[in-house]
Amino acid sequence: MRFGRWTFDDETRELSHANGAVHLTTKAFELLRLLIVARPRVVPKGELQDALWPRVFVSETNLFTLISEVRSAIEDDARQPQFVRTVHGIGYAFSGETVDIRDVDRNDSASSAWELVWENRRFQLAIGERVIGRDADADVTLDSTNVSRQHARLVVSGDGVTVEDLGSKNGTFVNDRRLVDRTPVRVADGDRIRIGSLITTLRRIERASSTETEHTRTD
Repeated sequence: MRFGRWTFDDETRELSHANGAVHLTTKAFELLRLLIVARPRVVPKGELQDALWPRVFVSETNLFTLISEVRSAIEDDARQPQFVRTVHGIGYAFSGETVDIRDVDRNDSASSAWELVWENRRFQLAIGERVIGRDADADVTLDSTNVSRQHARLVVSGDGVTVEDLGSKNGTFVNDRRLVDRTPVRVADGDRIRIGSLITTLRRIERASSTETEHTRTD
């Protein structure tokens, strides 16, 4: 399962992103799993406590500590959460968009991908959420004062690509049309995405199939 920049694998018990595995304690991993499985339902605190500490009485502080560990691992701000939402007096819910990797057509994924082109630079876009901005930690870093630190978000899935503005100062435009209200807009191969004053182009790139690659090597 992918959400944002993270991949959650229940079978291997691993949380990871582009820079490698992210450490979570056993109970924190289980808490994240419970919330993802139940999404978008709000899971009551008592239900979580019973699942994590069966037949053992623990205070709510223990649960809060695990929630904090999960949020720290996935860089989620409790005040403006993207993934783990607090429902005060009740419990917690996983509210982020997810992509089940098993549902992606593997043949299509192997033969094609997406990239964002800016001048002579090409940014490969893997499935999931990709933030565009001036911040060095952004997935697509555009070093310009016209670009906000977190300017726009691309969401890449097996169905295509969408883009939304993240409340930037100078706006995000698709083929000269300004995006508003943080509403995702579908973009296609060849569309121009203007980030502030910088013009980028979305490209679908085709890759040779394994049979074609092997044939080329043989020749």
